[in-house]
This record gives sequence, structure tokens and C-alpha cells, in this order.
Amino acid sequence: MRRGLLCLPVLATLACGDLVGDTEATSAGTSDATTSTSTAATGAPTTTPTTQATDDGTASEGETTTTSGPPTTSEPQTGTTGEPPKVDMGSSGGEFLRCHDAPPDGATLAPDIAAYGGTCPALEVGYMEGQAYNVLPQQLGGGTVERQFLVIAPEDAAPDERLPVIFLWHWLGGDAQDFYDRGDVQNAVNEKRFIAVIPEAREGLLFKWPFTVIDSDADLQAEFQFFDDMLSCVAEQFSVNQDCVASTGVSAGALFTSQLAGGRGDVLSSFMSLSGGTGGGTIKPWTAPARKMPAMVLWGGPDDFCIVIDFEQTSKDLEQNLEAGGHFVLECIHNCNHSTPPFPVQPGETAFAPLWDFFLDHPYWLAPGESPYQEFGVPAGMPDWCAIGVGNAVAPVEPCDKNEC
Repeated sequence: MRRGLLCLPVLATLACGDLVGDTEATSAGTSDATTSTSTAATGAPTTTPTTQATDDGTASEGETTTTSGPPTTSEPQTGTTGEPPKVDMGSSGGEFLRCHDAPPDGATLAPDIAAYGGTCPALEVGYMEGQAYNVLPQQLGGGTVERQFLVIAPEDAAPDERLPVIFLWHWLGGDAQDFYDRGDVQNAVNEKRFIAVIPEAREGLLFKWPFTVIDSDADLQAEFQFFDDMLSCVAEQFSVNQDCVASTGVSAGALFTSQLAGGRGDVLSSFMSLSGGTGGGTIKPWTAPARKMPAMVLWGGPDDFCIVIDFEQTSKDLEQNLEAGGHFVLECIHNCNHSTPPFPVQPGETAFAPLWDFFLDHPYWLAPGESPYQEFGVPAGMPDWCAIGVGNAVAPVEPCDKNEC
């Protein structure tokens, strides 16, 4: 395993170096951006600013609808014919409704996914070495920059298969390809039946994603808009299950995921923080989202520390805010310091199977503060170092000397 997988940014001249062989994002930008807008994209984006109105990015009450069935989504443009493949239902044993099930009668559903403000490109799906990333233009700092991302979908997706979507935000020393590789993402989406969107950080931000107290609000709103644009274009090309749109990140990506949860809580069904959090003096505080959503908060114990960031402190700060706001929390403490979570998985499952299962176990239409785990218990496939509620997880007692900071 390469050193620095979860290497975290710090507010000092010291900063974790990039992994050997990792590449920097090729997009350009500035950290003093004052606007964040979507622009039309047909082929290569222009290099001149547009006049499209900006999105203020504030968390607002999302419009919801009450219905007896799933919402209509855009018709997919890709896929194969025939019946959708059998979905891996994870470890719940079919005891409760999940993202691939129809919502119960009278459920409050997610708002429709907003249309993109320009022309979406035809998305390249999947990834192989040397493949070009998908590109969306974004107005930043008086010019247009190219924002890059990967879209990973089941290779045998059927045209009418409604697919959940999860966003994966990479760590400081990594990039989108690293998350794709480390997460075995193609096999995961094939097995669990979802779409993974893996953004690439842009240049111009010192710590890849805007989550520190020195990052401007304009930069934060720009990243929220990038999320909006990616989701809109994925929903245009695929039949997206808008009741299952989640976000997760690792280290620096997890710190940003908590900010996204506050800013786009009207859209997200759940989020997962893997060695992330809020507060602690250097990280932006928690922002209460528009609705309550289930969260997995995971870290590596009292020694999950990287240079000046105490991830136990930031994770506990996030937990306390979630608890005070009435959100469901699954707390997980693996006690392996600042390192890849040692998820236990069944033979044939991918390395992050419990993470994907948590996402798929928590649709948007759950009641505020609700989780099926409260009634049925934490599924057997989840680590035994996870527990419902703040302060309830019991970390493993065996020594674990891993540290990837």
C-alpha cells in the first residue's frame, strides 16, 4: 500500500506530499472565485466567462412530494436490453425496504433532480488507463475552467434500471483514479447496482476541497454547484433513483462531504464520513442541512491524527452536531489510526461492501431520524466496531499499527 493514502491537509506551511506516481488534476481555477455557474458544453468548453446566473448554494427546504410509488426519472440513453440483473441485497436479508425497493405508500420522496443549465456532454462511462475524464465547464474567478469526473455504472445496466448514485470524494494525496482503484468501484457497482461519480479536485485550492476555515464561501458554493452539475448530467443520461443519492469521502474528501451534507441536504439521502468531520479550529463548522439524514461517522480511534488534525476530535464534533439535530448516526471506530478502514467482507464481496450497504439501506423516504437498523439491528455484514448512536461503538482491542498519514 502506498504511503499517504489518507494524507490530510493542514493550515500551515507543512503539507502532506502527494503519493509517488499520483497525478495532479489538470483543471485550473482560483481560490478567490466569486461566482460558480454552469455553462453550456458542446465539445471543448470556451475560455470566456458566461453571463448565466449563479447558484447561491444555500441549503433550502427541498420541495417534496407525497406519492404511492417511485417518481418518474429521465429515460436512459445507454444500457442493454432484457431484465435488470438480480440486485445484491447486502446483509439485511430482505428484512426491510432498501434503495432498490419501491417506497411505501405515502412516503415523502426526494425533489426532482434539477436540469443542467447548459448542454450535457455524452458521458464516458467506466474507466481504463489513459481514458479521458468527463468534463463540465465552470465559471470561476472570471474565466471558465474544466471540471473533471468519472462515471462508473454497471456494465450490464438495463435501460429501465433505476440506479442509486453515490459521489466519492478523494483524499489529499490521491485522485479520482486512486479512489476508483482502491475502492474496486467497477466491481462494486456491478455487484450492488448503483452509479458511482468520482470527482477530480481542481487546481487553485491548497487542500483539494474547500473545507478549511481559510477557504472562501465562493469556493464552497462552487463545489456545491459542481455536485449539482454532475448529478444533473448523470440523471439526463441514466434512469437515476433520485431517492438514493448519497456522498462519501476519505480524509480530505470526508471533510468536504460533511460540508456538502450541510449545503445539499435537500438532495442527499445519506452521507458517510471516513476520517473526516467538522470544527476543531481548522475545519469549517457543521451547517445544519435542510432535512435530517442518516450518517455513518467512521474514524481510526484516539490516534487518528495527521500532522495537526485530530480526526477523533473532528469526527466527534460532527457526531455531536448530528445528534443535536436529530439525525441517525452509525458510529464506527476501527482503531487503526489514520488508515484505510479494515472492513470485514464476505468472500466474493468488494473491499468496501459495508459502506455501499449503508448507502443502499437508507433511502431518502425514511422518516426524519429513522434507520431500519433501529428496528432490525445493525446488519451482520457491518463491522462489529460499529454501533447505533454517539458514543456506543466499541473499538477493537487488538493492536493495529497502521498509519497512512
